Amino acid sequence: MMDVIEKLREIVKKEMEGTDPSHDFLHVTRVYNLCLEIAKYEKNVDLEVLKISALLHDIARLKEYTDKTGKIDHAFESAKVAERILKKMKYPKEKIEKIKHCIVSHRFRGNNTPKTIEAKILYDADKLDVIGATGIARTFVSVGVHKQKIWNDVNIKEYIKKNFVDGKRNGRIIDLSKHSPNIEFETKFKYVLKKLYTKKAKEIGKGRIEFMKKFFKRLKKEISGKL
Repeated sequence: MMDVIEKLREIVKKEMEGTDPSHDFLHVTRVYNLCLEIAKYEKNVDLEVLKISALLHDIARLKEYTDKTGKIDHAFESAKVAERILKKMKYPKEKIEKIKHCIVSHRFRGNNTPKTIEAKILYDADKLDVIGATGIARTFVSVGVHKQKIWNDVNIKEYIKKNFVDGKRNGRIIDLSKHSPNIEFETKFKYVLKKLYTKKAKEIGKGRIEFMKKFFKRLKKEISGKL
C-alpha cells in the first residue's frame, strides 16, 4: 500500500507542475491530511480508497486551468486520468470505480453528490481547504494569477448569469479575470458550511468560516475608508 501511495505522489507532483499555487500539490497534501483527520471520527472508512482519491482528485486541474471555454470539468477529467493510471498499476477494478466516484463528486460547483463515506470525506476535506485563513490565502493567490481586483462591487445575481456556465452558481467560472475574493465569498465560501457531510468537518469548518466572515467585513470597511 505504501509503495502505491509513494508512486502516486510522484506521478501527481509531476502532472500538477504548472498549476496555479491555489491548486498545486500543496493543496493536494493539505486535503490528504484533512481526509485522514476526518476519517478518524468516521466508521467503516476504506483508507486505501480515501488516500488514493485524495492524491488524484485534482490531477487534471491544469487542463481546466488552461481551458478558455469554461466547459472542461477537472473532476471528470481527473477521474479519467486516475482510472488510466490505476489500470496501468494493475489496481483492482472495483476499487478504481470507488475512487472515480470520490473524484467526480468532490467539486463544490458540480452536480454529482458524494454517496460513499470516502467520497463525503474527500468532498469535505477539499471544501475545508477553501475556507479559513488558508482559503483567504488561496483566494488572493488567484487575484495575482488571474489579475483580478481585490474587491469588486457587482450585482451578484447578474454576475452569475454572465460569468458562470449556464448562469448557475454551481457552474464553472468562465472568465476568472472578472472574479474577485468578495465575489467568491458571496457565491461559494458562505455556502460551504451547510454543504459539509461529516461532523468533524463541520466542527472545523465553523471556526474557519467565522474567521473568514470577519476578514471580509473588515476588508470592506478598509477599502471604503472606514477603518
